[in-house]
Amino acid sequence: MMQRPPPEDFSLKETRPHLGGGKLTGDKLTSTYDLVEQMQYLYVRVVKAKELPGKDLTGSCDPYVEVKLGNYKGTTRHFEKKSNPEWNQVFAFSKDRIQASFLEATVKDKDVVKDDLIGRVVFDLNEVPKRVPPDSPLAPQWYRLEGTKGEKVRGELMLAVWFGTQADEAFPEAWHSDAATVSGTDALANIRSKVYLSPKLWYLRVNVIEAQDLIPSDKGRYPEVYVKAIVGNQALRTRVSQSRTINPMWNEDLMFVAAEPFEEPLILSVEDRVAPNKDEVLGRCAIPLQHLDKRFDHRPVNSRWFNLEKHIMVDGEKKEIKFASRIHMRICLEGGYHVLDESTHYSSDLRPTAKQLWKPNIGVLELGILNATGLMPMKNKDGRGTTDAYCVAKYGQKWIRTRTIIDSFTPRWNEQYTWEVFDPCTVITVGVFDNCHLHGGGEKNGGGGKDSRIGKVRIRLSTLETDRVYTHSYPLLVLHPNGVKKMGEIHLAVRFTCSSLLNMMYMYSVPLLPKMHYIHPLTVSQLDNLRHQATQIVSMRLTRAEPPLRKEVVEYMLDVGSHMWSMRRSKANFFRIMGVLSGLIAVGKWFEQICNWKNPITTVLIHLLFIILVVYPELILPTVFLYLFLIGVWYYRWRPRHPPHMDTRLSHADSAHPDELDEEFDTFPTSRPSDIVRMRYDRLRSIAGRIQTVVGDLATQGERLQSLLSWRDPRATALFVLFCLIAAVVLYVTPFQVVALLVGIYVLRHPRFRYRLPSVPLNFFRRLPARTDCML
Repeated sequence: MMQRPPPEDFSLKETRPHLGGGKLTGDKLTSTYDLVEQMQYLYVRVVKAKELPGKDLTGSCDPYVEVKLGNYKGTTRHFEKKSNPEWNQVFAFSKDRIQASFLEATVKDKDVVKDDLIGRVVFDLNEVPKRVPPDSPLAPQWYRLEGTKGEKVRGELMLAVWFGTQADEAFPEAWHSDAATVSGTDALANIRSKVYLSPKLWYLRVNVIEAQDLIPSDKGRYPEVYVKAIVGNQALRTRVSQSRTINPMWNEDLMFVAAEPFEEPLILSVEDRVAPNKDEVLGRCAIPLQHLDKRFDHRPVNSRWFNLEKHIMVDGEKKEIKFASRIHMRICLEGGYHVLDESTHYSSDLRPTAKQLWKPNIGVLELGILNATGLMPMKNKDGRGTTDAYCVAKYGQKWIRTRTIIDSFTPRWNEQYTWEVFDPCTVITVGVFDNCHLHGGGEKNGGGGKDSRIGKVRIRLSTLETDRVYTHSYPLLVLHPNGVKKMGEIHLAVRFTCSSLLNMMYMYSVPLLPKMHYIHPLTVSQLDNLRHQATQIVSMRLTRAEPPLRKEVVEYMLDVGSHMWSMRRSKANFFRIMGVLSGLIAVGKWFEQICNWKNPITTVLIHLLFIILVVYPELILPTVFLYLFLIGVWYYRWRPRHPPHMDTRLSHADSAHPDELDEEFDTFPTSRPSDIVRMRYDRLRSIAGRIQTVVGDLATQGERLQSLLSWRDPRATALFVLFCLIAAVVLYVTPFQVVALLVGIYVLRHPRFRYRLPSVPLNFFRRLPARTDCML
């Protein structure tokens, strides 16, 4: 009998890495990179050369420098016919991989057949100085070139050579020996670490009020006029005006997302629907966004009249005619809203657009991206699996991208980044990707494909203790059509430092979003549409950066498509609701046991507590809050000590049926065969049928409550009205404490005095009429 393979380890692991080189002074680490492990590098800055001799027939030279250390070799760009070239390039060699004891910097002359040697400088690594930031950079020096036999030759080379760590400011732009297989300027740019900023996004509100003196081509019919507005790729239109005249009115808001710098104007066209599929343009106008009013609160901006222009064809040429048609609008850029470009559940920034409305920061978030282990091969190169991994982290408007570690399943980045924190109830997202843009060419050899996702981690700041360094290894989980897969683990160090505890506590009392979201709320459909447009703009702008942060990376980080239907996610959300209600269900079962005297001692104690609370009602609320306080203190012993991470069981990812996953990964609209679509449609109908029944039952109970006083069933309403009169008289005559005591003792009565049949009030309620008999 075959044994089942052991389940994969999807858990979070606490680690104890050697952070910052371990140099402790008090509670702080002396290194500026105190959340990562120190990595030692040999840095070589090649600045320039002078008085280089000519080597070819023309007496000129095309110089470049080759920096060689053992088997590793880096070269500068070459200059044509220049004897005094300037390169100013930095080379970094990992100290862990150094096997040589000498560094050689050779100046060569680029030639068609074989490059000629001009001269070289040799360094003994034992004599190379060590630099520790914040020391100033090492000043480069002139070195006389030597020949192969040690003789002095003509020409000098300016160099600086030192040992340093990844905290050195030369590190981000240096050529790395780890990336020696990558060639070409574009490919080298693609592997460097970079910091990106999301474009500043504004909501653009276009309030279309009315138009005047429109001139339709057919004056014998009532015009059906609407306004179409376009900003970049976004197009919206108003409804057709109810006043079918040449002076139509709308008073309708159209909302867009615009990004600084404002490149595209707002283009408005007033159109008349002359036939079902035919619209006639009655006038146009283009409004630059740079000159629009910016609104920071709920006070309305001034409205303006804009002239409409129309083009007509005369002898095959467009001619512009200006006429008296005008459109009345109120247009402004909304600075009081936060433009939502992320899923609201994982927002990393909640500030309004306008900087004038920003509150001071409450702390600092520091993230150390240490390494990854056990990564899966993401592509094939030279007949073997390989992975070129890099990380992207997003918090607020700041995105960071680490350098790409070439061909490694255990990459070590050891890069540290910092963000200002303005709200503790925010989330930082860290994603790991495989770089597919290094070796040029087509998709097969890794040049033209999309960067593959390896996995991501979300950390909510409010779950972190302040000033504590969290070092954990997070599982990188990705859902594939054939199930959930662990792609490896990423090792992170996180520290949230609070500058003012009082300010942070105050943040818990203020609204989550800026006040304009509550004073002038946007509809759900508007927010969905605007979020889609915002993510498209952010994705497009970051793709145009150099090096680009690619569309597939940005969309994965921003959870684009998370709103699509998924059977797995629906089940997970249903069981989440059941998990929330399980506490109430448990209390209900406990109370039922009390009523059934399962444990007589507990039931007697509950009777005594109940009588005390009835006699002294002023103790009810203090007792409830004291009880909650004691529960909170009791649970403090078992408080979570680790940040939350992706939970496959909660997500129902480990138990999802393959067909459900195939449906989740299907395109929209579907690309599956008709028989599969029919089967899924029938399954959805059966689920919807059950939901429909539950919703109908809820409606029935609500309608029965309404029918108590509606005289729909005259006898039932008469009985209820008579009962209300008697209850009013009895409660007026009898003290409330006596009534409460009698009701409580009746509810808690011994099972000997109970019947198995439903109670009289329940029987009465179930007999009340509902509107189900009016349903078709």
